[in-house]
Amino acid sequence: MKLSLYHKLAMSLAGIFILIASLFIWWTQALSQVSRAQAEQQLHMGLAEHLVGDNPLLQQGVYDYKALENLFHTLMVLGPSFEFYFIDPSGKLLTYSAKPGEVKRQTINLVPLIKLIDQPEQLPVYGDDPRNKYGEKIFSVAPVYNGDTLQGYLYVIIGSKLYDSIINNIKGNDQLIIGLSWLGLALAFLLTALLLLFKYLTRPVAALTEHIQQLEHAQFDIGKITLLDWNKAHSNEVHQLGESVNNMVKTIDLQVKQLAELDDQRRQLLAHLSHDLRTPLASLQGYLEIIALKKHDPEQQALHLGIALKNCEQLKSLIDQIFELAHLESGHANVQFEVFNLGELLYDAMAKFAIRADKMGVSLTISPTVCDIKAYSDIGKLERVLTNLIENALRHTGEGGAIEIKVNQQGEDLTVTVKDTGVGISAKELPYIFEARYRASNSKGCKKSHAGLGLAITEQLIKLLKTDIRVQSKIGAGTEFSFQLREAEPFNEKAE
Repeated sequence: MKLSLYHKLAMSLAGIFILIASLFIWWTQALSQVSRAQAEQQLHMGLAEHLVGDNPLLQQGVYDYKALENLFHTLMVLGPSFEFYFIDPSGKLLTYSAKPGEVKRQTINLVPLIKLIDQPEQLPVYGDDPRNKYGEKIFSVAPVYNGDTLQGYLYVIIGSKLYDSIINNIKGNDQLIIGLSWLGLALAFLLTALLLLFKYLTRPVAALTEHIQQLEHAQFDIGKITLLDWNKAHSNEVHQLGESVNNMVKTIDLQVKQLAELDDQRRQLLAHLSHDLRTPLASLQGYLEIIALKKHDPEQQALHLGIALKNCEQLKSLIDQIFELAHLESGHANVQFEVFNLGELLYDAMAKFAIRADKMGVSLTISPTVCDIKAYSDIGKLERVLTNLIENALRHTGEGGAIEIKVNQQGEDLTVTVKDTGVGISAKELPYIFEARYRASNSKGCKKSHAGLGLAITEQLIKLLKTDIRVQSKIGAGTEFSFQLREAEPFNEKAE
């Protein structure tokens, strides 16, 4: 059986409470007994000395033991809480007043007696009880001299056997039992109050534990379970922990959904890419088989070889894009920032598409025309970004359209914009254009000639360049992509 935190705390508290209560009762009784013994011994410490000084038998050193026994008997009648003994200098009992068989030992240890005589301030001092073989009691003692000769000691036990019997009877009477009962009830009430307090304090912990178990059973799907409402402003650390658990569960649920969505996107991407790979591969295989069968027709062979070569190039381009995107998403791509002339890079990128644009009747321009600006970035990856954006613009711009690459300088920041007058993108589709395999519903061009990975690769490259890409578009009015770079000279001056 598993014990809850409350039961463990309750059992621990009860055990500690009982132990402390027992030690307290034992300590108070021991302290009370020591204090009572100290007070009584101090009160009667001079009793033996007065008896020795006032009694002629003892004062003269004459030891009529029978007479002394009668004297002790008389004194015990007058003071029933005392027992009187006369012992010799070696500690042997010489006379006393007691019934036969009551005295259990005939020799008394003299060390406590001498200690009390020499150091009367160190109380209480316990001596041997003649009526108890192993017992000790407080006492009063005085040496008895005959001239200068020590004859023995008058040894007076304070608290006789009769006295002890009366005290024990008092301890067992009803009033004392009632008092102890009230004390026990008070301690039980205190223990109950503490247990209830522990119950109150551990209730949030129990609720949180049960809630986490339910979440685990639901596999942290917050759609299957209602999160507990914890008071954020509560000073209880458990409430704060519960709120943190809720936030953690929400984060886990969001990440699981994102992973599921990403996994679904990857499966769809794999399916689409498999189709895109299969199409040129099947075409390539078909034309190669035709060439193999028609060896006698050189013209047909040349035509079919051209088509096969085109499919090979398409297949290679698609595979290159897939590997490039996978390499960028893996986080293993290296970035090498350097200073370069931005204008030269823009004209080089535009020159790649000059012939194609001219055939399509699309104008390519750079603004400003003289763009002698030094930038600080990775020139290779930036060239790839410009190539993808210009190619994307050409694919969606018809005859008579225009593509403009603009550079706008504001302080240390350079904004590069690729703007076209093409078909544009609807507002509903804008959030998805950077997803792999996405093609706008109104996209132009042959879908076999590209895999829809260009903008996905561009986004990954932009992240590596430590900037963001923004897009604005309107159906029928064209699209505008823009991103920022750092100017080289201000950057270098700050670096120095």
